[in-house]
Amino acid sequence: MSRDWEKAYAEEDTPWDKGYAAPPLEEFLRQHRVSGRVLVPGCGTGHDVRALAAQGAEVVGMDIAPGAIRKAGAFPQVGSERYEVGDFLDLKATHRAAYDWVFEHTCLCALPPEKREVYFQSVRAALKPGGYYWAVFFREVSDYTGEGPPHPISREETDALLGNDFELLASFVPQETYPSRPVGAEEVVWLRLKGS
Repeated sequence: MSRDWEKAYAEEDTPWDKGYAAPPLEEFLRQHRVSGRVLVPGCGTGHDVRALAAQGAEVVGMDIAPGAIRKAGAFPQVGSERYEVGDFLDLKATHRAAYDWVFEHTCLCALPPEKREVYFQSVRAALKPGGYYWAVFFREVSDYTGEGPPHPISREETDALLGNDFELLASFVPQETYPSRPVGAEEVVWLRLKGS
């Protein structure tokens, strides 16, 4: 069953919001510069969006919950970031082939597993040819019983869902994580959409 995300933000029942950007993203940004147009689906209150915008990228944070977008917009602007209420699984024409990067952190793991194929179709649709997909995949969720979110996803499943459309640039187990996520539970994957 899908969660009522708007209710969660209204009641401040948001344990996934740690108050700062994802440590694996911060680790990546210390070594790599991100530029161009960037989409962060399921952006929540925008911590990852602001970390990317601080580097000079033009970043759009998208979330299905208006309450999340209101909270994200209440933070001081750090660069060229903006926020939009939207359903990443039903991508508007203005977001198709529009981005140099899609950054995944907590959108995919929040979706029911049966929505994963549509999610990856949206990733492909949002990226320009040659664009980059950077993701923190939850490989393990402690005490997972099949109920979520978060829902873990295996390497075999992401490989199958990504198909042959992407070139793998790098993958690694991040050494910097939120305290509630043990090292080894996440994997960072950086891919390039094939095309000119």
